[in-house]
Amino acid sequence: MGRVLAENPKGGLIQHPESDAQDSVGGETVAVEGSRSELNEHVGALVVLLLTAILYFARLGARALWASEFRWGEIAREMLLTHNYFWPTINGRVYFDKPLGSYWLVLVSSRMTGGMDEAASRIPSAMAGVLAVALLILFARRLYDLRTAVAAGFILATSFGFAFWARTASADIETVTGELAALVIFANNENRTGWWVLALWSIMGLTSLMKGLLGFVLPIVVIGAYSCVADGWPELRHHLIHGPLRSRVHWLIERNRWFFNWRTVVAVALAGVIYFAPFAISYIATGSAAGMYMVYRENVERYFAPFDHRGPVYLYAYTVFGLMVPWSAFLPAALMHAHKREELAGASLRSGRFVLAFFWTIFIFFTLSGSRRSYYILPILPAAAILVARIFVGAENDLSPSCRFLLKAGLGFVLSGLALSLLFLLPVRVLLPSPYSLLPMLPRPGLFAACWILSLGTTAYAFIHYSRARILRSVCVVTYLMLSYLFIFAMPAGDQWRGEKRFAKVTRQLINGHPAELASFKTQPPMFYLRLAKPVPEYETLVELEAAIQTRRIKWVILRQRDVSALRGPARVAAFEPSYPWDSREHRLNALVLMKLER
Repeated sequence: MGRVLAENPKGGLIQHPESDAQDSVGGETVAVEGSRSELNEHVGALVVLLLTAILYFARLGARALWASEFRWGEIAREMLLTHNYFWPTINGRVYFDKPLGSYWLVLVSSRMTGGMDEAASRIPSAMAGVLAVALLILFARRLYDLRTAVAAGFILATSFGFAFWARTASADIETVTGELAALVIFANNENRTGWWVLALWSIMGLTSLMKGLLGFVLPIVVIGAYSCVADGWPELRHHLIHGPLRSRVHWLIERNRWFFNWRTVVAVALAGVIYFAPFAISYIATGSAAGMYMVYRENVERYFAPFDHRGPVYLYAYTVFGLMVPWSAFLPAALMHAHKREELAGASLRSGRFVLAFFWTIFIFFTLSGSRRSYYILPILPAAAILVARIFVGAENDLSPSCRFLLKAGLGFVLSGLALSLLFLLPVRVLLPSPYSLLPMLPRPGLFAACWILSLGTTAYAFIHYSRARILRSVCVVTYLMLSYLFIFAMPAGDQWRGEKRFAKVTRQLINGHPAELASFKTQPPMFYLRLAKPVPEYETLVELEAAIQTRRIKWVILRQRDVSALRGPARVAAFEPSYPWDSREHRLNALVLMKLER
């Protein structure tokens, strides 16, 4: 409310007293409304964290472990058996592909669950996922405002890839969390010099204990890139191209004073101690440098001269959209909006550049790596979540016509996907040919239908009565309902069609307390579910196996279906991992079989 001004007979302007009173009342009203809005946003942040915790922890141990999850469960289980917490093994064989930190977290969570089970293996990832959402809220609030922060936090929490890996035993979400913690520390101290770099480097050292040197590399490249482009590309080009070499180097050093200062020497030394201490203790205790060799193999050799996981160079150009479903429908609009000159010329100038540096540095870093897998690029999702949040929360006038069109197109994709998902309620035989027509029906169809109706109603309402706030709220409802149904009900129900856990249970019963009579051939036995106190001998050639059989110690052999015909001598199938008509031929050939040797 403006003040009423009138001419003063003596010249100049005077203020009417009643105008002052009105302005005072108006100011108090604005202050009260502002405080209420901020309170609502704080409550919103707490609600986001509560909903995230429910989504990530509900029925976390209902599903059996799968694929790489066995690594975290079994290594931690064997650490408990041997009391050697600096020598990771699977079936007694050293497995130092990852540092020890993530296994130690599983050990701690096993105290919470009362034993080493599926939930204990996954709790560290779930806790890291909730913490990552909280850190993103702090980070986005520092860059923009609390509304953007709350929206970005919920978008990250309900991105399919992030939620999936937050419910999976691995070290990937812990790495994302450590990356965000480092960026929050930097963002809060960007214009200050001091000992805060100790906290920054200590966090990077602890993060690197989870999955490797990425804990150092990712924050350093993001912060370094932002520091160079914070004042814009023209400024960067000018200082890198013009002037003597000495002045160019001096400019780069000044832009990266967070790194180039004497306190960094102390901080790097501390981080080095944090990271290398477990490897040093392992070497002293065992005399083996396997841990340090794997650091080089997994972090350096894999990046520059990969020995596996050689995905195409364009892999992340589409997998980032898959990891961010359904919010990826709005990512094209978000990227276009973020790169507009108007956006970068406003009050959020440096913040916009920080987020773009975050997004593109991570994308380029992993694309340049020779070893590529879809989930490697999970650390890009926090930046993508902020970009998407800005198109919903930023000023309406900032959106160009093209951005508005892409935003509506994104909502159209969400609606289309939601409409097509109704097909899941139809009998499978109507949709798919044999043998896939034998697939089981969708579990709890009534619950899915209720989620679908509510999701369709909120999304249709937002589309008809179009506003960005309504779109944001409706898509939040859709994603949360559908992910809750998928993770809490559908995926656990699918466990009845998986047989490895049941196979291990039957095997334990058949060997009847005589694990020394068990061996495996050309495969690693399911040790986590066998629950044996000692390793099972593994034989890679028939000569080795037959020599062991001649000693008359071995009565049972675990092998893959593909290798049953290679086993010579009298034997019969005692147990097998079930397969189903819709399983691929490769899957059936990899099914586990327990053979009993006949004398």
